[in-house]
Amino acid sequence: MPLFRQAEVAPEREREEDGEMGRERMKKKKSLQHGCEEEEEDEPLSLRRLCVLSLAENMKDVWTQDYAHNYMDHYFFRYVMGPFSLLPGDLIEELLCVLSNRKLVSRAALHLLLLPQLHTLSLSHSCNLVTANLCSLITVRCQSLKSLDLSGAQNVSSATLCSLLSDLSSLHSLSLAGTLSDRAVIATVAHRCSLLQHLDVSRCLQLPPGALLPLALRGPKRLSSVLALDIGLGEDEEDGLASAAFLLLGVSGLHRLAIEGLGLACVMIQNRDFSLTDRFTTREGVNCLQELWDARVKDNNEDVALEEKMDRSSSLHEDKRKDEPSQKFTLRLREVQGLTLDSLDAVSDLCPDLRSVSLNCHDDDDDDDHEGFSKSMRLTRGLARWSGQLHFLSLRFSGPLYELVPPLQVSGSCLRSLTLEGVQADGNLNLIALLRACPELTALTFHIDPPRSNQEEDDDEDEDIEDWDLPCLPHLRTLTLIFSLEERQLKPVLCWTSLKGVLWSVLRGSLHLHTLSLIAAPCRLDPVFRLVLDRHAQPLRRLRHANLQRSTVTMETATRLVASCPRLSTLDVSGCWSLSRSNVTKLQSRVRRRHRKLHIVWT
Repeated sequence: MPLFRQAEVAPEREREEDGEMGRERMKKKKSLQHGCEEEEEDEPLSLRRLCVLSLAENMKDVWTQDYAHNYMDHYFFRYVMGPFSLLPGDLIEELLCVLSNRKLVSRAALHLLLLPQLHTLSLSHSCNLVTANLCSLITVRCQSLKSLDLSGAQNVSSATLCSLLSDLSSLHSLSLAGTLSDRAVIATVAHRCSLLQHLDVSRCLQLPPGALLPLALRGPKRLSSVLALDIGLGEDEEDGLASAAFLLLGVSGLHRLAIEGLGLACVMIQNRDFSLTDRFTTREGVNCLQELWDARVKDNNEDVALEEKMDRSSSLHEDKRKDEPSQKFTLRLREVQGLTLDSLDAVSDLCPDLRSVSLNCHDDDDDDDHEGFSKSMRLTRGLARWSGQLHFLSLRFSGPLYELVPPLQVSGSCLRSLTLEGVQADGNLNLIALLRACPELTALTFHIDPPRSNQEEDDDEDEDIEDWDLPCLPHLRTLTLIFSLEERQLKPVLCWTSLKGVLWSVLRGSLHLHTLSLIAAPCRLDPVFRLVLDRHAQPLRRLRHANLQRSTVTMETATRLVASCPRLSTLDVSGCWSLSRSNVTKLQSRVRRRHRKLHIVWT
């Protein structure tokens, strides 16, 4: 077979600048890699997009049929000429995204679409197709890859991954989450992927925390993001602490880090108590952490001295600096995961520029106050350090909702994404106060316990809700409320009827709502949707995904949702005891008659 001429490698892009513009740009790029399913809702599809969708729909019956029947299992081609060999790389990437999203990726399609002009390849949604043979094809054909996602690929060994990564020296982003990666894979990444900026090895159970050391000592110079949660289960807890400390001090450009022991590592660095890692460094055969600290502080002081030298050109700056305290050591982190409440003060001191925080408060004793401060007060004090700059916050908090109101009132003004897990509901007032504290939210997720006391109220008159002074979230795109149920509980107790008012308020004001999940809601949802659809239908016209599992919703409401939400593509009513099989069958028949692409889930 004739060979492709390898596409020219595009000039390396400038590194993403700090701040919101950089984050938005990365979000846009990630959407192209993993999504590609959402169209501009207010504009017609472009001709290019229509062509890509047509290719995807006919991939199996037209474009791969001849190759799959006559060649794929009979020959091993280093390269295949046509039918996609002349397409530009970004178009192939878009086609792969559409195929992945619609679960249409096949072995034959990958054989035809793995081309030299590819710069981005994500196989996380078709990880069962990733084999040693496919990896060899990627190695041969895709030398210019800058982004590779093999998350969940359990069919390839560590040796295969090492062989693959040894030949992909242009990688900027690599995700191996949930794979069989081990020490050898990380060593290969550290030595061969010199341009790497982002690495995800979360859920790699064969990867001990100590294996990350090469990244800190001799890894890629541009590495700025490392995700390594839930690795090496069963390993010594001190290893996670030591590995986190080495990454914090050894990777100077680190902006994003997710690893167990991160918070305690910040405490250790703040206290300069590096003796805790002596056993780890002796076993791994590396220099003690104190030497790495000294080198980092020296580099930091040189940077500060350079800045001061530049400022001395202005007498105004010099006079100002005489009154300023000496600068303390800080880290450049913008996003952290794996913190605990006990480490929050140290992290806030070392990382003043954080924009995203994931915090676990479950490990702290609820009964014992820390130096006279309650858990809520400690959380408020810690989050106040980032007031007005936090954009993403995730909390695991086992306590009543009212305890989270003060922390969010000091930190929620700029929040765009808020996730709360394990919280105990305690009525409307605190929920309303919490929502008022976060007016800029685009994503809201609650994993919440329903009220312990019955808060059911007389709700015969829907009109009364109109008079309530309730908040709305105008920028909200994703709303997820998951109420916990006991293991044997078939349906939730309707103990929070007045919640319908808050839900109505949020739904009526969220004009950009895209995904709605109300699971095991402790109130009837029919009045909520009736009010929204009767008086404020516009918010739900952009709704694409609705999940109402195990909630009280009737056939009338389900029918109205389908009729009023023209962009709805999935409706999950599993466990909704008010709906029968015949109801769902009728609804599905109605959808088919109208030629809508709507997937209805019911069990």
